[in-house]
Amino acid sequence: MSRKDSKGLFANVLGQLEASPERGGAQRTTSPHLLKVAAGVRQIQERSELAERLLKDGGQIIEIEPGDVLDSAIPDRFASAYDAANLTELMESMGAHGQSTPGLVRSLPGLAKPFQIVFGRRRLAAAKLLGIKFKAIARELSDEEAVVLQGEENSNRNDLSFIERCLFAHSQETAGFGRDVICKSLNTGKSHVSEMIRLANAVPREILQEIGAAPDVGRRRWVDLEARWTAHQAPLAAAKEALSKEEILNGDSNVRFAGVFDALSGEVQVTVSPSGSVELISHGLVLGQVSHGKSGSKLAFNKSVPSGFVDFVAEQIERLHDQFMQKDAR
Repeated sequence: MSRKDSKGLFANVLGQLEASPERGGAQRTTSPHLLKVAAGVRQIQERSELAERLLKDGGQIIEIEPGDVLDSAIPDRFASAYDAANLTELMESMGAHGQSTPGLVRSLPGLAKPFQIVFGRRRLAAAKLLGIKFKAIARELSDEEAVVLQGEENSNRNDLSFIERCLFAHSQETAGFGRDVICKSLNTGKSHVSEMIRLANAVPREILQEIGAAPDVGRRRWVDLEARWTAHQAPLAAAKEALSKEEILNGDSNVRFAGVFDALSGEVQVTVSPSGSVELISHGLVLGQVSHGKSGSKLAFNKSVPSGFVDFVAEQIERLHDQFMQKDAR
């Protein structure tokens, strides 16, 4: 099938799956299976469009022995994503129909192998496990061009979790890339990138690696976990204890996230300042003050406190009030 014909097929399938009554089509499907099919087709279409653009810019498709390709300099997934157990569907598809979309490789002087992967690591891993050659577009790319294209291909997938994006941003900064390049690679603004890097810095990498990708956990919950981590007296010990429990350790990454999240109780130290206001202190850091006056009591957080922690506290108000009322009624 030609590239032109495949683009028409993709558009036709998406049109049938996403047709709306306003346009005279059938009602948009709510079937999880069909929505998954639509998402998969859309990803293939977007990847094909990116591949087509790279070919127009002078790249060429070649077939490479998987063993001749070095790993990417900046990882964008957890290592477990490339295990055979997590590549079953991709391997079945590639085994039956071949590799539908090429990856991207580049060659650099002084490399131990002829090529380095830019994107398509899961396809490369699947090809290696299947014992077949890996199809890729070969391009001459600078480090910055490579990481931006790697990020652009990531944006064409909906299965990269929030914490993986955070670690991708953090790894780029560690490698010396500027915020402008990181923003471009993630297709987002500087404030979001700052939040991602801050979160990846706050929680130790060893804990993030043990938790894993946690695909069902979005930005808000990770920000809440960061706030709990910051407020806790001994977060590392609490997280390790939670991850050592058999029911959590043997669960998937979403279960491991929940286990660590619940283990971080956000123990906060309270002291009274000479002025009479109460200071909220965690690990020696003043988070805010509680003051009492004729018009009522006020809680004010300092500017250095993450907004996610403030939101987290606000969400707990009803539960805390209920606990207080139950205690007072005894």
